[in-house]
Amino acid sequence: MNQIDLRALAGGDKRTWDAFVIAAAPLINAVVRRTLGPYRLSEEDVMDAAQDVFVRLCAQDFRLLKTYDPARAGLPTWLSVVSRSCAIDHLRRRRQATEPIDDVPEAALGVEDRHVEKLKIPAGLLTARQTLVLSYLYDEERDVTEVAKLLSVDAQTIRSTHHKALLRLRAYFREDEPSGGG
Repeated sequence: MNQIDLRALAGGDKRTWDAFVIAAAPLINAVVRRTLGPYRLSEEDVMDAAQDVFVRLCAQDFRLLKTYDPARAGLPTWLSVVSRSCAIDHLRRRRQATEPIDDVPEAALGVEDRHVEKLKIPAGLLTARQTLVLSYLYDEERDVTEVAKLLSVDAQTIRSTHHKALLRLRAYFREDEPSGGG
């Protein structure tokens, strides 16, 4: 691999590219195989990931290849890093598409709403402002910025009010718990 003319390679010379592919393929294949090994992918997936390395190296007029700096690392080391990165990217692309949980019908989730009953907060435990802030944040699912605008106060005031309300609730419900002594 040391005999490869990097300028000619980055310039797109076909012969140099062919020689580079022959010289670099064993290293790239080995790094990709080692990186993807724990994921038990098919041989076809491993070879696709290795091919992705070559595609990335020559994409956009050899842009990535032109970033190679022999003063920072040897070509085999640099190719190993690029190969590992490409293999990881290949894994990320293979992930199954996900769907926002709000778009999935509750019946499909198999989750029961056993804990949906509303928390009973004793009158007078929270201030009127704390109750209002908790209602906006939790019952109406508004964000802090929106609540601050509604109440014409700074967002930090909402955060502070929220925090103090939670502290009061925690203290109250901690005292209310039956003691778990032996």
